[in-house]
Amino acid sequence: MTAIILSIMIVLLLLGFPMMIPLATAAFVGFYMTFGGLGQMETLIQQMMGGIRPTALIAVPMFILAADIMTRGQSAGRLIDMVMSFVGHIKGGLAVSTAASCTLFGAVSGSTQATVVAVGSPLRPRMLKAGYKDSFTLALIINSSDIAFLIPPSIGMIIYGVISGTSIGELFIAGIGPGLLILAMFSVYCVIYAIVHKVPTEPKSSWKERTLAVRDALWPLGFPVLIVGGIYGGIFSPTEAAAACVLYAVLLEFVIFRSLKLPDMYAIAKSTGLITAVVFILVAVGNGFSWIISFAQIPQTLLAAFGINEAGPIGVLVAISVAFFIACMFVDPIVVILVLTPIFAPAIAASGLDPVLVGVLITLQVAIGSATPPFGCDIFTAIAIFKRPYWEVIRGTPPFIFMLILSAALIIMFPQIALFLRDMAYL
Repeated sequence: MTAIILSIMIVLLLLGFPMMIPLATAAFVGFYMTFGGLGQMETLIQQMMGGIRPTALIAVPMFILAADIMTRGQSAGRLIDMVMSFVGHIKGGLAVSTAASCTLFGAVSGSTQATVVAVGSPLRPRMLKAGYKDSFTLALIINSSDIAFLIPPSIGMIIYGVISGTSIGELFIAGIGPGLLILAMFSVYCVIYAIVHKVPTEPKSSWKERTLAVRDALWPLGFPVLIVGGIYGGIFSPTEAAAACVLYAVLLEFVIFRSLKLPDMYAIAKSTGLITAVVFILVAVGNGFSWIISFAQIPQTLLAAFGINEAGPIGVLVAISVAFFIACMFVDPIVVILVLTPIFAPAIAASGLDPVLVGVLITLQVAIGSATPPFGCDIFTAIAIFKRPYWEVIRGTPPFIFMLILSAALIIMFPQIALFLRDMAYL
């Protein structure tokens, strides 16, 4: 049965069907083989509907809507200007500013692809003009955007939290440490790159310019304060924080900045609706698929075949890292979380691992895979946005992928990188 389901999914993917079709087809075929017919199909439908019933999923369209409003408004530009005013003049400062801006906008949007668009579009021309190679620039943008998957709010963490029953608030807090670690690694590499390639520095901003830049960025900086502070302070649940973000984004861009007008809301709502529909269909069919493979005890069979059940905590974390990293090189991150999390659930429970640590590691691995050839989704976002050929987009990625893998290894060896803020906030 396992071989048949996997074969169906691979064939349909190779034929070019969107991921929801292979998932749904595999679920229906698995149901037929498990129950000997389709007479009780309503059971599978109920499982699919149950997948999109958790109230925590309401946060997903809200964060998508808030990100869409901010991407079309002035928030990203103001954050970029503030970062540039403080570090733009150091060696490699423009590249460091790009990485830091991706981190800050990730703390606003929670979406890697929104970050590629919002930060990459204005900063790529400036980096090229400053003397950076396009291959380095593109790699920096798509890999720095992965930090948005770790820094709260994170749509990937919401999906993992719903599937695994892990606290989304704890996941959000735990993602901050690894996100800052990756930013530090990227910043050091940017400085070294600029020194080696003799990239000229930017003019140094005066303290008056910095003060003005900070003043202009204060409103956008309210988003991470609203999310992290609200959840940490017990004011909001993650879902309520998402709703507050939408209201804040509307007030910011429509009333305070006046960068958007009411007619713009139609295009924003349409874009959000389309993305949300895709996400929820994937969650529904993914939940049905997960139920089928769990009912057929496929996870236990696979884990036993590879000896993961006896591997111990470190072995389980390594196996999870490898599996999620490789899967996201070919498949959408949300689908990978939906499919693989239930498979590894028995081994995670048996090894006694902290589900928050596992969630952070899984989120990091799907972020890495999203920017890794051959089919990482961020690569194709960059191709579409910047109109550059595939090989040019991926040429500069190896150093960044190495740093991301190194950060994952450090988290496995030193879990407190991810857990120390969570422990301070919740324990």
